[in-house]
Amino acid sequence: MEQEQVEGSAFTVLPEGSITTPRGFKAAGVHCGLKKAERHDIGAIVCEVPAAAAGVYTTNVFQAAPIKVTRESVAAGSGLRAVIVNSGNANACTGKQGEDDAYAMRNEFAAAIGVAAEQVAVASTGVIGELLKMDKVRQGIAALPGRLAASYEASDDFCQAILTTDLVKKEVCVAVDIDGKTVHIAGASKGSGMIHPNMATMLGFVTTDAAVDHDALQQALRQITNLTFNMITVDGDTSTNDMLIAMASGLAGNSQLTQEHPDWPAFVAGLRYVCEVLAKAIARDGEGATKLVEVQVRGAVSDEAAQAIAKTVIGSSLVKSAMFGADANWGRVIAAVGRSGQPVNPETVDIRLGTIATLEQSRPVAFDEEEALAYLKGDTVVIGVDLHMGEGAATAWGCDLTYDYVRINAAYRT
Repeated sequence: MEQEQVEGSAFTVLPEGSITTPRGFKAAGVHCGLKKAERHDIGAIVCEVPAAAAGVYTTNVFQAAPIKVTRESVAAGSGLRAVIVNSGNANACTGKQGEDDAYAMRNEFAAAIGVAAEQVAVASTGVIGELLKMDKVRQGIAALPGRLAASYEASDDFCQAILTTDLVKKEVCVAVDIDGKTVHIAGASKGSGMIHPNMATMLGFVTTDAAVDHDALQQALRQITNLTFNMITVDGDTSTNDMLIAMASGLAGNSQLTQEHPDWPAFVAGLRYVCEVLAKAIARDGEGATKLVEVQVRGAVSDEAAQAIAKTVIGSSLVKSAMFGADANWGRVIAAVGRSGQPVNPETVDIRLGTIATLEQSRPVAFDEEEALAYLKGDTVVIGVDLHMGEGAATAWGCDLTYDYVRINAAYRT
């Protein structure tokens, strides 16, 4: 398998790796009829042993039924053996029946693979406010066990099964040396619209064969989420179904990882890379998007202030529209910085589009409009903001706002 060493990193990227690369994991995806098109719409990840599990969930007040079920399974403490996911229907705002259906998904898939019900997590994504067609879900549950495999093809089937308006699957895998053992960390996610995480407007699944303490894994996942999935936006909307689940089989043979383990920083670096790649892939695949937009804020009074400013800029509809039009209108950027609610010195701000300086010390800089136009027409745009006030820094990711975004969401349900 070809490998790619990320410069200065403690891990190696495995381009052909998948969520089934970590030892002990299998996956599957099938079409059961929840989507109108003949596309996979129900999938599962299964671990051959109880996996240490951690989870981060949406902060939306209207939390979908699967969130409640998964919270209970992760909190049970007996380890997760599986997660079952459907697309095409969010099972959100569906009342008691929706809750019963989520539990039925958990219980029936647990029975199908021969594990305890509390060892199964459930996730759903799709249209809000419609009851699941449980006859079709049951058909999918019956078909999944026979398709489970530890192969790239099975992982691909799972990745396809969780997509909604996504145009591409999102998957990444790395290898890390821990105690002289090769530890794998892999991830798959979906997300394209309703993206403005506070934990995250998306579904994400991380598998690893590391032996890792549950509390340490939970803390690392939460901290990394704040630097990755919680730093992306497409449209400013936070979903009812957001969920990020990590499962650790412990089959790599390393001594148990905690914050005190000498290789803990290497594990965290690998986990952060996996989450950042997935987060950026979601931003790049935003509904109707033509380009990835990255906002780098430096010189803020704190990292927290930099995060807030970066997300304000990346979430600005005016900034996003200017990026779509390849318009070097730095005024949109400075206006967003100024309304972020964070400390800003109006006399010391620099703004760059890529390497092109447009503002220095809050004063316009003459630049080549044609050069800026050519840069902004690319598929990745970096907006740099330096406040010259402190050491705080953060990066946020998003996309441009296009005509297609309106077209897609004007008829999302129909």
